[in-house]
Amino acid sequence: MDSTTHIVMGIGLSGLAALDPVIAHESTTSGALFFGTLIGSVIPDIDTVLKMKDNATYIRHHRGATHSLPATLLWPMLITATLGLFFPGANLLHLWLWTFLSVFLHVFVDIFNAYGTQALRPLTPRWIALGIINIFDPFIFGIHIPGFLIWYFFGHSGITFLTIYLILIVYYFIRIFNHHQAVVRVKERLPDVQAVFLSPTFKWHQYHMAARTDTQLIVGEIKGKKVNIIDTFQREPLPLTDEVMAAKRDKNIMAFLSFSPIYRWIIKETHGYTEVRFVDLRYLSKGHYPFVAIAWVDPQQNIKSSYTGWVYSEAKIRKKLLAIHDS
Repeated sequence: MDSTTHIVMGIGLSGLAALDPVIAHESTTSGALFFGTLIGSVIPDIDTVLKMKDNATYIRHHRGATHSLPATLLWPMLITATLGLFFPGANLLHLWLWTFLSVFLHVFVDIFNAYGTQALRPLTPRWIALGIINIFDPFIFGIHIPGFLIWYFFGHSGITFLTIYLILIVYYFIRIFNHHQAVVRVKERLPDVQAVFLSPTFKWHQYHMAARTDTQLIVGEIKGKKVNIIDTFQREPLPLTDEVMAAKRDKNIMAFLSFSPIYRWIIKETHGYTEVRFVDLRYLSKGHYPFVAIAWVDPQQNIKSSYTGWVYSEAKIRKKLLAIHDS
């Protein structure tokens, strides 16, 4: 989810915690818990700072180690121990329990969008991206607003947010069912499909779709019960030339390939170099595939320029590559 949604969910959990008798009757613990659930709801995204280094590092590690099984256990302990210094006398057990819930909820809801997380690391490095809920979901965010207003004007935060989260549980089951139905429609439309990747939109019954068969890569959209095919590409093995092998050792290409589950490749000669390009097919936007990885390889198999990230025009891609080349 996006950061604002994680924040409102963290605050909502502090309201729900009023149902815990220890929290309700111990002001010190209650004060510490507000910060515990708020910090716990955002701390896994601390790896966002990796973007300051470069896109390759960010793409390869964002929602990785900080969302892993060890981190989900470690964050609550660190937060609880730190808050215990500022709120002496707070009940550390209950503070830890609610902080753990906020961290767990952050990681749990992240697996439902198309970006996903490595939530089962170190058991497996596989990205878990269910493609069921949008990165920003207006319903999830919006239902918290009346909850905050009721809490502010009337109190009763515990029962208010218990009701809200019960509604959200039902909402998630509805979206899971909708997603399942969308996958069924794709398989009916494409009987030989091997894998389907859906990216949800703001509309409950509308998805971006990328699919793979034995011979084709297919891009389309789902609107209600209708599956529309937009692009079809023939699946061909990547030629393992010296230039391609050199490109695959580049950090930008490696980051892209570690993250993208469905892509096409393009190899062409440009500016005296061999351009090796990989294009993620999940993110079609206004006729353009913005998530790419590109390497320019010279005849001696040296990488002269490379880039990975989201770029929405060829002119901008060329400008970035030339800037890196000249630096």
